[in-house]
Amino acid sequence: MQLLAKHAKDAIQFSYAPYSTFKVSAAVRGDNNQIYTGVNVENASYSLTQCAERTAICTAIASGAKSITEIVVYTPTEHPTAPCGACRQVILEFGPAVKVRSVCDSDLQLNWTLLDLLPQSFKPEQLNQP
Repeated sequence: MQLLAKHAKDAIQFSYAPYSTFKVSAAVRGDNNQIYTGVNVENASYSLTQCAERTAICTAIASGAKSITEIVVYTPTEHPTAPCGACRQVILEFGPAVKVRSVCDSDLQLNWTLLDLLPQSFKPEQLNQP
């Protein structure tokens, strides 16, 4: 996860957060062992803002990965920040067993399983129930 944290920190420079000024970056490892990064990209129409975690996951999938095996979220803050609810659901779709790590500019970090972050989640297999 150290390498993912480095990639996430390196990507923060590309964050586009002119409205909130809250920059976020993420790095994921695809099932193909490649690392993909993403940043938050805000929009004047706030609901169209794209989170860093979803950007990284979509980049991985668009590049040929079928799932993710690790994810690190980085914020240039004193305390780490957890993924939002929408990102938790997308992480579940492509990495239901991944461990999620949030890092920041201090030595603090937070680690979760997806079950910690999204208990009683809506899973893809529920769509196929009679």
